[in-house]
Amino acid sequence: MPNIASVLKDEILRLARKEVRKEVEGLRKASAQYRSDIARLKRQVAALEKQQARISKKVPGKVAPTVEGEAATKFRFSAKRFAAQRQKLGLSAGDMGTLLGVSGQTVYHWESGKTRPRQGQLAAIAAVRGMGKRAIKAQLADLA
Repeated sequence: MPNIASVLKDEILRLARKEVRKEVEGLRKASAQYRSDIARLKRQVAALEKQQARISKKVPGKVAPTVEGEAATKFRFSAKRFAAQRQKLGLSAGDMGTLLGVSGQTVYHWESGKTRPRQGQLAAIAAVRGMGKRAIKAQLADLA
């Protein structure tokens, strides 16, 4: 006659395997669904990247914004005047950098004379120079 403890142990193992199999089956189905979703998303990203590459070939290079009344190719820059303009508008260097598409540290370097803005950045500075406080605050709110 078999030992009752071993029979009980075998039955518990059999039932445990059955329960684990049920749980694992659901996980397998979910995993297969996730893999197919990931593959579909990868195909979609690849198609969008190809489309973006085609469109970027058609679009001409980056166009610098033009400001009325000033030459589109040549802008003068004065570090002192730039700092005074920023303070007059009541902007921090970070806010001014956000408007111009640069960091606040870059604005500090421009104001201290360590570096000079590039031509495209000069055009953006000229565009900000022609704006009022309300327009700048509205643009900062849109960017945030």
